[in-house]
Amino acid sequence: MGFLCYHRDRPGSATLRSELLAEHWSYMDRYATEMIARGPTLADDGGTPTGSVHIVDLPDPAAARAFAFDEPNYQAGVYRDVLLRRWRNGLGRTMWEFPGGRTGGNRYLVLGLGTGHPADLAVPSDSDELIAYGPLLSDSGSTWLGTAVLVRAPDPDTARAVLTPDRYADIEVHNWRFGGRAS
Repeated sequence: MGFLCYHRDRPGSATLRSELLAEHWSYMDRYATEMIARGPTLADDGGTPTGSVHIVDLPDPAAARAFAFDEPNYQAGVYRDVLLRRWRNGLGRTMWEFPGGRTGGNRYLVLGLGTGHPADLAVPSDSDELIAYGPLLSDSGSTWLGTAVLVRAPDPDTARAVLTPDRYADIEVHNWRFGGRAS
């Protein structure tokens, strides 16, 4: 089953994050075959990390919690908080299978934090720019908690428009880029 893990950086932790990069990658290498998508979120300057997104296929919620909280940056205090939710892969592929490739254009993480009746369960018909798409769910998979999208778009407003605005308590849009080791 898929899980989305979004570690948000603690302010002032960029130096520590940089020092731990090799440990972080080594840890993530252990999950290479389970990884659906990964990469940092970035400040508006395009270079300063603000968080780290991992969408990974794991056997159960306990394994997902171990993945999230055993991560070296988390253990060292780089992150201020963690969003961990079950996630269903609406596109049925990994980010490496995105036809648009690793580079070119602006990329965003869009998080629609849900309330009430589920929204945006179906993949939009115009999905050429979607890198990853799926609902955020409770551990049991029975309760809809929102929607998470990785998308290539010209700007944050276009990225936000992938989701139905009045169906969410909040929609966050974060600059994002493909992560992991260059192949």
